[in-house]
Amino acid sequence: MDVESIWNSFLKKIEEYLNPMLFEAWFSETKLIELNENKAKVLVPMQVHKKHLKENYNDLVENIFNQITGSNFMIEYVTEEEIENNIIIDSDNVGVPYSQNFESNLDPRYSFDNYVVGESNKFARANALAVAEKPGLMYNPLFIYSNSGLGKTHLMHAIGNYIIKNSNKKVLYVTSEKFVNDFLNICRTNKNDNNFGLIDDFKTKYRDVDVLMIDDIQYLEIANKTQQEFFNTFNELHNKNKQIIISSDRSPDDLKKLEDRLRTRFNWGLTVDILPPDFNLRMNIIDKKIQAHEMAIDFPAEVKEYIASNCTSDIRKLEGAITRVFAYATIMNGSNITLELAVESLKDYFVKSIISKNKIDQVQQLVARNYNITVEDLKSKKRNAKIGVPRQIAMYICRSYLNEPLARIGSEFGGKDHTTVMHSVDKIKKEISKDTNLSDTIQNIVNQIK
Repeated sequence: MDVESIWNSFLKKIEEYLNPMLFEAWFSETKLIELNENKAKVLVPMQVHKKHLKENYNDLVENIFNQITGSNFMIEYVTEEEIENNIIIDSDNVGVPYSQNFESNLDPRYSFDNYVVGESNKFARANALAVAEKPGLMYNPLFIYSNSGLGKTHLMHAIGNYIIKNSNKKVLYVTSEKFVNDFLNICRTNKNDNNFGLIDDFKTKYRDVDVLMIDDIQYLEIANKTQQEFFNTFNELHNKNKQIIISSDRSPDDLKKLEDRLRTRFNWGLTVDILPPDFNLRMNIIDKKIQAHEMAIDFPAEVKEYIASNCTSDIRKLEGAITRVFAYATIMNGSNITLELAVESLKDYFVKSIISKNKIDQVQQLVARNYNITVEDLKSKKRNAKIGVPRQIAMYICRSYLNEPLARIGSEFGGKDHTTVMHSVDKIKKEISKDTNLSDTIQNIVNQIK
C-alpha cells in the first residue's frame, strides 16, 4: 500500500472521531509524504497546524495511524517551507505571532481548559471551540444566551484567548454598554466641531478587527440610535467574513425591542443556550474552584453537597458560597471545615438564593418535602416507586404549570433525556384524570410556588 492510500485510509478513520468542522480545519489539507523506519512525515499547510496537531491531536493520530499500518510510527509534522529550505522550525515558538499592540480587553484567566463541562453546557462549549479554531468560517455570528451567572462571559473570553494564542488575528471584546458609550461620545461632541476624527477612530476600533465580541447585547434595546450603528458594523464585518460573537440573557427572538433586521441577522449563524448546571456539574465546579486553595484537602464531601444543593442556578453564587466558607473557617482561627460551620457561614447567604427565579428548584424542594425524600433523590437514577412517582410529579408541574423547556427540566433532574420528561408528563396527566387525591396534592404543591 502506497503512502497516499495509507493516508486516505487514515483520514477516513479519524473523520469518524471528529466534528466535521474540526476535521475540515485541521486534517483536510494534510498529506503523508514519507515513511522512513519508525517515522511518518506528514505535510501540513502552516506552522499553526503543526503546533496544534502536536499539542491536541498527536496521541489520537498515532493510535489510528498505527492501527492502520500495523506498525509503531512516530508522527513528524512538516511544512512546505521546511522541506524547501531543509530546516525544522520549533513549533513551540509558533502560534503566538500576535505582535501588534492591540488592546483586546480579554481576561487571560478564562480558557477552555478551566471551563468545567457538563450536560447543560457541553453543546455550547463544543461549538465555541469550533469557532475558536476557525473564526469567520464556522458559525457566524455565534450567539450565546443564558441566565446571568452561567458562564457566557467565560466562554467568550476562552474563545478570544484561544484565537490570540493560535493566530495573529485582532480580537476585541466589549460589553454592549461600552459600545453604546463609545458611540454616544461622538454624538455628544459639539455639532460645530469637526468630529470626523472621532468617527474614524470609532470605525477603526470596531471594524478593523478579525473577531468582534459584544457581551450582554440586550442592553442595546434601550439605545435606538446605536442600533443603527451596530447594524452597519455587523454588516461590514460579516461581509468580510470576520467573526462576530454575541451574548445575551435571552434568545434573539426574545429581544423584542431590538430592530427586526438585527434579530434576523443574529439568527444567521448558530444560536446556543447554556442551561443551569445540574448537580453533578455543580459538584465538579466546586472541585475545580477549591483545588488551588490550601484548605481544599479539608473540604468535606458533605459540605460540597450542601453548597451544590442550595446554589442551583448561578455559578457566581456558588463561587461566592465557597469563598464565604473558606473565609469563615479562617476567621474562626483556622477551624476545620465541617457541615455545621458551612451551614452557619451560609445561613444568611442562602436565604437570598432560595427566593430565586429558579422555579424548578422550588418545585423540587416542595415535592421532596411532601414525599419525605431529598432533592438529590429526585435527581438520582433510582427508579423505585417511592422516588420515581414524586420525580414524575415534579417534572409534570415544571412542564404543565411553569412551561419550562423539556431540555431544561431534564438537565435539572440529573441530566434526564427529554423523552423521559415527556413520558413522565404524559403519565401524570393520565393519573390525575383518575385520581382526585393526586390532583389535589399537585394543586397544593403548585399553590405553594412563590
